[in-house]
Amino acid sequence: MPIWLDPMTALSNLQQFLEMGGNVLLLIMVATFFMWAFILERMAYYRFAHKGIVKKAVNKWAARDDHKTWYAHAIRERMISEVRQKTEQNIKFIKTLVAIAPLLGLLGTVTGMIEVFDVMAATGSSNVRAMSAGVSKATIPTMAGMVAALSGLIFTNRLERRGLLATQSVADSMELG
Repeated sequence: MPIWLDPMTALSNLQQFLEMGGNVLLLIMVATFFMWAFILERMAYYRFAHKGIVKKAVNKWAARDDHKTWYAHAIRERMISEVRQKTEQNIKFIKTLVAIAPLLGLLGTVTGMIEVFDVMAATGSSNVRAMSAGVSKATIPTMAGMVAALSGLIFTNRLERRGLLATQSVADSMELG
């Protein structure tokens, strides 16, 4: 078995990486986990549930005799709105986590630099070896926050676009009499 497939080695490496990045890196990891859980939930929704919801709404509209009155148009808009709500579910939460990730990275930068300054104040010099832990705690969370935000941003844009197209498709499928 390759060493990178060994769970104990992977866990040890993850623990070492989290120690190098400091406590803020753990926050970034948790935020990224939730962001990706919601992204995967939206992908599963489109893969498994969306077609059924659209079909139900379109069939319900098609079963109506009245398509011309103001009341019928209001019902149609309500049905389209319900589909839109289901397609947009959790998207704002994902976007919030995407926005928070670089800010958490910046927080990691600040806490790492504070550690660097503490080492400089304690030793009275600019010993590079003593400051290296603080520098890694300043740079690793910044990198992790940006990577998390960029990966989430790509999928958030795709999910938003897919939701808009899906809602428009439902509206187009519900013919006005």
